[in-house]
Amino acid sequence: MMEKAKTLLLVMLVTLSLIQSYILAYSMPGLGATVKTDQDYVNADPLGKKTSVENVIFPEEIVLHFGGNEHTVLYPGTTFYNMILKDRIQGREFKGFQRNPANILNWDEVRKNDIGVELRFQNGIPVELLKKLLKVQGDLLFLGEMIDRIWIFKATDSEEVRTFFFSSDGQKVYESTQADLTVRDVQDYVGFGEYQPKYQMTTDGIYLPKQPIQSVQMVFPYEIYSSELMQQMYFDPATTKALYDRSGSQIFTDGKRGLQIEQKGMWMIYTNPAASQSEENLLSENVFASIEFINDHGGWDGIHRFINPVMNVESKTGKYAEFQQYVDNLPIIETKDFEYGSIRLTLQQGVVTEYSRSLITLAEKSKSREARWLPGGAQLRNTLEHYDRRSEVVRLFPALKAVPLENNELKFIPVWAVQLEDGTQEILTEAYPTGFVPQEAKNLTDLGNTSDTGEETGTDEVDSKAQETASKDGNSNSLFEGSNQLQDSIAPDKGSKE
Repeated sequence: MMEKAKTLLLVMLVTLSLIQSYILAYSMPGLGATVKTDQDYVNADPLGKKTSVENVIFPEEIVLHFGGNEHTVLYPGTTFYNMILKDRIQGREFKGFQRNPANILNWDEVRKNDIGVELRFQNGIPVELLKKLLKVQGDLLFLGEMIDRIWIFKATDSEEVRTFFFSSDGQKVYESTQADLTVRDVQDYVGFGEYQPKYQMTTDGIYLPKQPIQSVQMVFPYEIYSSELMQQMYFDPATTKALYDRSGSQIFTDGKRGLQIEQKGMWMIYTNPAASQSEENLLSENVFASIEFINDHGGWDGIHRFINPVMNVESKTGKYAEFQQYVDNLPIIETKDFEYGSIRLTLQQGVVTEYSRSLITLAEKSKSREARWLPGGAQLRNTLEHYDRRSEVVRLFPALKAVPLENNELKFIPVWAVQLEDGTQEILTEAYPTGFVPQEAKNLTDLGNTSDTGEETGTDEVDSKAQETASKDGNSNSLFEGSNQLQDSIAPDKGSKE
């Protein structure tokens, strides 16, 4: 009897063991082992859209040189910018790079006399990122460079096209001796700018429009991501403490990481001081990590352009990444009174240690739009010369200033902005009041109406396209030539995944 009982017990134990083995082998839900790291976060529904590096790497502006010291400047998302960058340059190959000192040519003379095109990147970008925009092949020395300009031009005294990539340290240039470009290509680029506003250059290289430029003022409704939603995205609410400081900011912390919500719930700063403090950083790797982090933690509200932050000794370690927001083709300039328009991150070897951004998400369509003119010519030059940090200015560009209104609305006011040597962007002057049309603009309109009555005698394809596109607005001094799809126009024809 005792032996039968032992046998039955043994059979039951063996059966139980087989059942446990089956469960482990087929990984039934809820019974698998998990490993949690410091970078794991609570899963939450995505807020904004996701993007890829191809969509955040594009020139801050394209400068066309006509010869005879005449120029024009094209801005992201505008028709001719897209025609030159996406339709004609992105598909070409650049290889056979030769390293030269920066003074290999007299660049002032090239700028004044030779027709050509410049692609400009604020403070430079790593070639590793540039390869996401253009077909670039080079040796290890070139691939490790930071490039802030690409200059393609046809020499006046020859039929030769030369292409140079400028190192951001100002010491070297790399000539692509096997660039897939012809004289006709350069002539096409310049032809697209024939009907655009002409710019004059100051002695220190700042481009100023000779005439007023038309822009647009907009009002957008918006929503705000709640602080509770942010808490769920970064922490386990069960182990998080909520605090308030004297300024009214709300702070969440799990004892290691922190999330501060300020500006009446419109701005957040996330910190993770427990991350690695190694100084070894590659900017390109940190940019990839930044995009992935933003995709998973808030997403993207509209279009953003990657900006390599201020080029001082500390930032050269590659630990900072910044993305500037665009609305209707123009960048947003943050002000001291209202933080909005950029996403900023600090990283250590791909790990985010600080992350700050707006919690505002704009409606898809604006509530209202009004034309406003930005000053040009002598008035703009005079304003620039009396700017108290004039000696530090390296660039002038049209932008938008965001102003919060009641009822969850943002007004975007057209402005001229300046970029300073340290990377700072500041507002120089606002547009003329709504409804005011400067006399120079009236004269241009009258001239345009008169010329419209004449017969078209040119047969050149580029000239015809440029004239047709410029006439869509009835005024070639508009910043908006009919293309407001910045995302579609800049992203190359590649997959969305890295």
